Amino acid sequence: MVTVSIDPSATLWSEAPREGKPLLVLLHGYGADERDLFGLVPYLPDGIAVAAVAAPLTPPWPMPGRSWYAIDSLDTRDAAGITTAAEALLTWLDEAAAGAPTIALLGFSQGAAVALQALRLQPTRIDAVVALSGYAAVGELPNDEVLRESRPPVFWGRGSNDDVIPDALVAHTAQWLPEHSELSGRVYAGLTHSISEYELADVGVFLAKWRDAEDAE
Repeated sequence: MVTVSIDPSATLWSEAPREGKPLLVLLHGYGADERDLFGLVPYLPDGIAVAAVAAPLTPPWPMPGRSWYAIDSLDTRDAAGITTAAEALLTWLDEAAAGAPTIALLGFSQGAAVALQALRLQPTRIDAVVALSGYAAVGELPNDEVLRESRPPVFWGRGSNDDVIPDALVAHTAQWLPEHSELSGRVYAGLTHSISEYELADVGVFLAKWRDAEDAE
């Protein structure tokens, strides 16, 4: 069985103090690294701790950066590799998230697929997911039925001109997410495989609701 691990020394953290705050974990896309999404921190709600994680794999040369799992073809994605990466993320959370009252994941592209898979593996541990330009992996997992009942909040954002994620995976995700989450999100006209200012504003609103939900309990 193939296993991978996340290097905690490569994680970028927002400014201390972060103990006792809601934790948002940023998961970058293929060929990027932990610095890529960390630039979003100024646009995120106040009162949360933010960690940007480096994916565990190196993509094939000459692609720079890191990857969460291998891309086996242009039309499909190996769900087993996504699961392996999600398990590594959950192991990293064992120590990194100690003391966090609530946890949300924000992933872009590959990072979005890993974030949703981590939610599926441990639905009682992850409280919200932001999936940007990504998808839900194909196949059933044992805790999918738990998600049908609990319906955690998920924001799914993607561009109308995104030609990176295969159409079949977009269609699968459009069917899967409403059945397993309290879904919100938008298709952004003209946006390619990227993040827009308008999308960031919507993400900020979503994450503020997640942050405030902990205080309301």
